[in-house]
Amino acid sequence: MKRKLKIFILLLPVFVFAYIGIQLFVPAYRDNIDIEVQIPEGATYKQAINILVENNLIRDKNLFIILGRLTDIDRKVRAGYYLFGSRITPWDVFQQLRKGKIIEYEVTVVEGDSLSEIGKKLSSSRIMSLDKFNALVRDSDFIDSIDIDAPSLEGYLFPQTYKLPKGTSPDKVFKLMVQKLREAYDEKLMERSKEFGWSENEVLTLASIIEKEAVTDAERALISAVYHNRIKKGMPLQADPTAIYGVKSFSRKIKKSDLKIKTPYNTYVIKGLPPGPIASPGLKSIIAALYPAEVPYIYFVSKRNGTHIFSKTLSEHNTAIARIKASREEKEEDALDDELTQRKKANRKDKKAN
Repeated sequence: MKRKLKIFILLLPVFVFAYIGIQLFVPAYRDNIDIEVQIPEGATYKQAINILVENNLIRDKNLFIILGRLTDIDRKVRAGYYLFGSRITPWDVFQQLRKGKIIEYEVTVVEGDSLSEIGKKLSSSRIMSLDKFNALVRDSDFIDSIDIDAPSLEGYLFPQTYKLPKGTSPDKVFKLMVQKLREAYDEKLMERSKEFGWSENEVLTLASIIEKEAVTDAERALISAVYHNRIKKGMPLQADPTAIYGVKSFSRKIKKSDLKIKTPYNTYVIKGLPPGPIASPGLKSIIAALYPAEVPYIYFVSKRNGTHIFSKTLSEHNTAIARIKASREEKEEDALDDELTQRKKANRKDKKAN
């Protein structure tokens, strides 16, 4: 009897380790397809373990409760959708749960994105449908609930890369993006806007125009100064991007006829700032809107290379336009001459070959 007891005691650890090894490293889920499991918001660790048992991902829930206590993850488990591969081992299931590796969708909002562009990105990333997006971004009750005084969320969805868990509700997505804006638009910038007597919406509106006009960082404060100077003089802003906002894509060429379109945003037909932003400005453009360069410029014209010529008077501005036009025509003539020269060379080669 004593001999049998000794043998049992000696073999017990072997049996225990073998049992634990089977429970942890032999797949409980044997189907050849991935399985998606949702851990609800507010679920306890024990509730999460029960969900895994129900989905045949683990066998011995008591073993996993012990593992949770040993690793301190039994105090909190991350809610969300988990994707487990086919024939995954219980140990890998535990590690995924411990690390909170839920399904996340990544979307990048870049500086200058409009609401329509952001909506398409969120839809293609499977974060929300376009219908849900469009329903909420102009919902006055929702906009008021997040302390925004604007006709829509245009300009308030801050540019950066977001990793959003599957199942995140549209309102939470928008609240996160607005929160990121408010973190960037900090107390210092708020104090600066008070010095101008401008609201958050007015600052973001000008910043969005700067974002669409500026190509180089060096010119943001200069472009801002032009608009500030025009506002001070009671002049219309005449910002080209505002003329096509809500009419056609910013990627399309702006025509003279666009400048005459009557919309609440077209600063060629209205005075002062539009009722809200026309795109999502980045932090650099927000800062430029609040810290314009101390220059007397009233006009600027694009050199078609990402930079502009700035002028103090209309006559200087017209001269700059004429100079750019002449330079462009000269380049077109040079390009035509080069093309003719290349054709002549090609003809000579053909004659020699024949």
